Amino acid sequence: MSSTTPDRPRRRDRRHDRHEATKQEILDIAWSMVRADGLAALSLRALAHAVDMEPQSLYTYFASKNALYDRMFADGNLELARRFADAEIPGDARSALRAVAGIFLEFAAQDQARYQLLFLRTIPGYQPSPDSYALAVEVLASVRSTLARAGVRNEADFDLWTAVVVGLAGQQLANDPGGDRYIRLIDSAVTMFADHILGPS
Repeated sequence: MSSTTPDRPRRRDRRHDRHEATKQEILDIAWSMVRADGLAALSLRALAHAVDMEPQSLYTYFASKNALYDRMFADGNLELARRFADAEIPGDARSALRAVAGIFLEFAAQDQARYQLLFLRTIPGYQPSPDSYALAVEVLASVRSTLARAGVRNEADFDLWTAVVVGLAGQQLANDPGGDRYIRLIDSAVTMFADHILGPS
């Protein structure tokens, strides 16, 4: 009679866990710094000092400033994807458009540095890595799918939609940061867009 030895559970990789926890701490502090001083002002030396490590040790976690920006780019897109995934989008076309616009504008208005990193070319020499950019493409694809169900299927119509929503976001961040002057225009903007694309209600 043969006996078998049950598989032992895999040991927890505590070194990896500590590495990832430190990496997340660095990321969190980097976000705090760019929110206070702007994306371009981010200094790896100052960041290393803020997390109480030598500057050369920081490169163990992020090989360059662009690598850090890339992780932040991915982090921002994952958050936006989560918000769209968690939202209950109404079945009615106009209500769906309002919901999508509201999610995006709230996301944009909450964090100017994050918005600039994700949607504007503000960092000279930085291009998202293929993996990070793929996350942005997934977010855009989910929005396209939602809008297609609402009746926005033409490429030019989708371009117009992005121009309207991104325009509101840009105006909000530039002219009323922390307020809601342009966020309050969502209903009017959606009505104009829907009347133009879908016909008057």
